[in-house]
Amino acid sequence: MNFRNVFLEFGYNKEEIDTRLEETFQNMFYGPEGEKIYYEVGDDMGYFTDTGNNDVRTEGQSYGMMMCVQLNKKEEFDRIWKWTKTYMYLSEGVNAGYFCWSNQTDGKKNSQGPAPDGEEFFAAALILASRRWGDGEGIFNYSNEAVAIMKAMLHNPVPMYDYETKYIKFVAGCNYSDPSYHLPHFYELYADELKKKAAECKDTAEADELIKDAGFYEEAAVESRKYFEKSCHPETGMSAEYAQYDGTPFEGEWTQWGRHDYFYSDAYRTAANMGLDYSWCIVKNIECAAVEKERTAALRKFFEKEVKFDSEGPHFGVYEIDGKPVAKEDDSETASSVVALHPYGLLATLAMSYLATDPEEGDKAEGSWAVRKFWELPLRKGRRRYYDNCLYLFAFMALSGNYRFY
Repeated sequence: MNFRNVFLEFGYNKEEIDTRLEETFQNMFYGPEGEKIYYEVGDDMGYFTDTGNNDVRTEGQSYGMMMCVQLNKKEEFDRIWKWTKTYMYLSEGVNAGYFCWSNQTDGKKNSQGPAPDGEEFFAAALILASRRWGDGEGIFNYSNEAVAIMKAMLHNPVPMYDYETKYIKFVAGCNYSDPSYHLPHFYELYADELKKKAAECKDTAEADELIKDAGFYEEAAVESRKYFEKSCHPETGMSAEYAQYDGTPFEGEWTQWGRHDYFYSDAYRTAANMGLDYSWCIVKNIECAAVEKERTAALRKFFEKEVKFDSEGPHFGVYEIDGKPVAKEDDSETASSVVALHPYGLLATLAMSYLATDPEEGDKAEGSWAVRKFWELPLRKGRRRYYDNCLYLFAFMALSGNYRFY
């Protein structure tokens, strides 16, 4: 398959694109304090730090592994995976087979519960590692490790998917979803890997189970694409951070994490996911591709009018999914709007969503401004750099044709 290099389509120089990509990786992994987010432990382990919360999350670990397999950084991949298996794996209890979603940097667990987005990225990264580098021994038998995670997500006592809708849950055991957790392009990869394993399996009963699971993930891919239409507003393209199975914003009572019915940090990833799915799976995605194209175009169009730039970078507000700005909670009639916590990440995902256009459109499709502004954007520095820069590197990989499946 020929993976688009959108930057080339926009007229940027290939040598400069490649140099920028490598420099971005090096800065995030080996740059100075205040810039890097990767830390090595001993001779064979490493972790990503969420610099805003001073912890290690399956989100970041799995993101780091995906970055490394895409950029052919096997040593760093293995280090991150070993740290993850050593400190984050849950070996007993109802969540056995999952990974603790948050750990302290010394490895101590902050929770006994998982976060599904981490498991999703772990499985996909391990499959791609197996195909790129081949399987090793023990925990480095990447394909076997991926299969174990894919099985756990479906068959643990508290599964990560709703069996009726085929939707990924926000957390195992709840009855609502997170639109940004829907990764149909990964589910296609899961199904393909499970079918390969079934073909190699000598145990007929086990092979049948693998085929059954592959069928579930194929259905999940189809239903997740339909969920984008349900959860992303037709005029603004925005989705809520958490949403009900009918796609409407989740408005439950929250005492610890606040409200999540807004277009806020988690939700930025939804458009990026639609862009990558469109570029990876257009043949299988033909019926839903129009929705991905329309919703991402609407999102870029909306934010072209809303974004502000200054010497500190981009600035965005926080919105209800219909585009209404969220005001600060005070009694003033002139209360100002809440501002986005991760504006660099939002611009990165807006740019990455440009993959949901057709190559022949080049830089003429709706929202090309996002790609050009992203090209001019440096990495974020400071406390909040972790999430923004992860989304930044994903976007740069994708727009340079370096976010691929094998």
